[in-house]
Amino acid sequence: MKKQVTETFNELASVYEHSVDTTSLYNSEYERPAMLQQLPTDLTNKSVLDAGCAAGWYTEQLLQRGAKIKATDISPEMVSATKRRIGNRADVRCLDLEEKLPFADHTFDYIVSSLTLHYIKDWSHTFQEFHRILKPNGILLYSVHHPFSDIELLEEPSYFSTELIIDRWNKVGKVYDVPFYRRPLQDIMNVTATYFSIEKIIEPQPTEAFKRMKREAYIKLMKRPQFLIIKSIKKQGDWHKGEKN
Repeated sequence: MKKQVTETFNELASVYEHSVDTTSLYNSEYERPAMLQQLPTDLTNKSVLDAGCAAGWYTEQLLQRGAKIKATDISPEMVSATKRRIGNRADVRCLDLEEKLPFADHTFDYIVSSLTLHYIKDWSHTFQEFHRILKPNGILLYSVHHPFSDIELLEEPSYFSTELIIDRWNKVGKVYDVPFYRRPLQDIMNVTATYFSIEKIIEPQPTEAFKRMKREAYIKLMKRPQFLIIKSIKKQGDWHKGEKN
């Protein structure tokens, strides 16, 4: 699975670098505005981890807000695309979020992870690492596929299981098989709450621009959200596995 994800996004890196920012309304007029709304416009001197940076769109946005950025992705080609986008303005590394992260305890003020975690089957280690490297009162903001939307991709779904889905994406005239995991809503909430205090749950709504450009898809999203955003905080005094902040 991990190898397949890496290979698929190596192939998609050029698409993300050259067309997703301008052609995918689900990114530009749906997920991204809702995510950015949860972050301060001024991040001067704040340390931020872009966990799953893809071709670096969020990395660039966070830099523009004044943040000090470290960005990671499991795909070497995505890492290369991010480096082309932002040059030497951020520390960009090819890392696996399922492994121990090479950052000291209490390093980051924010961790931002856009549409990445559904490629990981077991979140426990990843969230434990996020908890370790966040400062007290640090924020974890992440988006994933909405479990109610993804379940419709399965012929015989088992809602309360974590299920592998192979979706087919048609990008610039080519079809890509993209694997990811669907998990029940309670698992998303409970794993997050094990490590953090949940501050806000957001089921984003597409923008008016989305409505003007793709009305039928807009109506569909207003009936059935495709993404889910969670904003959580590492409270001072939180405990986990013997760690005290």
